[in-house]
Order: sequence, then structure tokens, then C-alpha cells
Amino acid sequence: MQTLYLMRHGETLFNQLHKVQGWCDSPLTERGIKQAQMAKAYFEQHHILFDSAYSSTSERASDTLEQITNLPYQRVKGLKEWNFGRFEGEPEYLNPPLPYGDFFVPYGGEKEMDFRERIAQTLLDIMKNDTSHTILAVSHGAACRQFMRNWSHTSDVDHQGRINNCCILKFEFLNDQFKLVEIINHDFSAI
Repeated sequence: MQTLYLMRHGETLFNQLHKVQGWCDSPLTERGIKQAQMAKAYFEQHHILFDSAYSSTSERASDTLEQITNLPYQRVKGLKEWNFGRFEGEPEYLNPPLPYGDFFVPYGGEKEMDFRERIAQTLLDIMKNDTSHTILAVSHGAACRQFMRNWSHTSDVDHQGRINNCCILKFEFLNDQFKLVEIINHDFSAI
């Protein structure tokens, strides 16, 4: 059995400004850097050592990963966030109510099920091709949510709220199946 720690990046400038951020990017804030350092402390306190690491090609994800480990890592396009088309960089209040479904398609964005399949297939390929025992992958909020939904039938663990910055999802991987076994949300009230 392998273990995958799938994690959302730390807070970014666009998170702070409430702007839509999918394929477009913005830098981590000071708070986002501290969030990533708190996630690193969690891993250290629980004696979790990574054998390999992967990141979305978005800078906010790779910068978060670099705060957590100094392992060499691979940047993988398939771990990118949902493509929101022309809504990228626009104010979040323009988003439709959840679930988004295929709302963004007429605006050049991704279909929800295409996005879900991209994330699911990317992580499956990573786990099948990497013989390491403990793997870290840093991605994005909607990507983490869609991956959870893809494997919801294998787990009793669920989380209906937001996937907060630096939230960690612990999955077991065996026989080409993922099982969500734990959700780690940090208390960032002190920063």
C-alpha cells in the first residue's frame, strides 16, 4: 500500500483579493507562506517523511511545496486547477452558485467532468508509476474536491465545507484504488 498526501496550496494574493484563480496564477502571501510552514510542522510532528513529491505547474503550488520539503519534485500540468476561461482573474462574485457544472465551457473553460477525469487520471498515473511509499502532491482547492468526489464511493470520510488553504487529504492507494482516510485542516487563527 502507498500513501498519498494531496494538499492545497497556501493563500495567494488572488485569494486575498477574492479573484477567480484557476489556470492564472498569483504569488503566495506572507500568510500563505506561514500556512505552508505550519503544514510542514504538522508533517514533522507526525514523523511523516516523503519519498517523492509532485506539484501543479502553477507557481503557487510549487512555492507551497518548496516550503514543506527540499526533495526534488516534478511539476505536472495535470495537477493544475480548473480552467475557468474568461472568468480567470475576475472577481469571485461573478461565479455562479455551486455546483458549477459546465458553466465555464461557453467562456473557454473546462467541463466539470473533464476536469475531474484529468485530476483523477493524473494522480492515478503518478501512483502507478512511482514505487515510493509516501508521496506528496500539491494542487488546488477545486482539484482536491473533484478528486475526493471521484473516490467518494471508497471512503466514509467526507468534508462538505471549503477545502481551505494548505488542507491535507490523506489517501491510501492499493490495487489502483484510492481511499480517503483523513482530512487535516489547520487552525491558522494565530497567523
